[in-house]
Amino acid sequence: MTSLTPPETLLEQAYRAILNAICEGSLAAGARLTQEGIAERLSVSRQPVAQALALLKSQGFVKETGRRGLVVSHLDPVFFKAIYELRSAIDPMAARLAAGRMHEKAKHEGKAIIKEGYRALRSGELHALVQADARFHTYVYELSGNPLVAEVMSLYWNHLRRAMGEVLQTKGEGKIVWGEHEEIFDALVTGNAEQAGRMAEAHVRSAVGRVLSVVEARAKASNE
Repeated sequence: MTSLTPPETLLEQAYRAILNAICEGSLAAGARLTQEGIAERLSVSRQPVAQALALLKSQGFVKETGRRGLVVSHLDPVFFKAIYELRSAIDPMAARLAAGRMHEKAKHEGKAIIKEGYRALRSGELHALVQADARFHTYVYELSGNPLVAEVMSLYWNHLRRAMGEVLQTKGEGKIVWGEHEEIFDALVTGNAEQAGRMAEAHVRSAVGRVLSVVEARAKASNE
């Protein structure tokens, strides 16, 4: 017998819906959020919406602004720089660990993700591009075998989703990103832990410049 997956609670559904709207840009930075308005849009009561907003506030996605109430937080270059400092330590470690745990099922899964990434690149569809990028890194984190890696990084990847869409749509950038992903995956398949770690470290160094340029441009625009 297989275990049953419990259905999502209204709180979980409300949280995911609001988070996705923020990360994908349909709720833009600075947008005012009211419990009544969101509850009406989601066809739920105010209680799960209030709980979801409180959780999103604790995670930095929304903030209190006095008389205006809750608004979607603007992208903060200092915070994003901190995320990449964390990634510069975690991603190479995760890649090295993952290289020692590669098995046939993981190889097939990784190949499917790489194909998904290039397919999204050809389509140019924003949601697919961002989802494939997050899926590749989650794959490496989970393959590392360290449960804390995936748990810690899951929150920060939601913040990164807010900037990655613009980066991946920039001409030529998506091809570079997926070329680097493929190099990391090839090192994982061969079991070369040191090579996988070096490729992951280089990928983070390459990504930080791309993402911070987007974040800093948005921060500048919000202050004008």
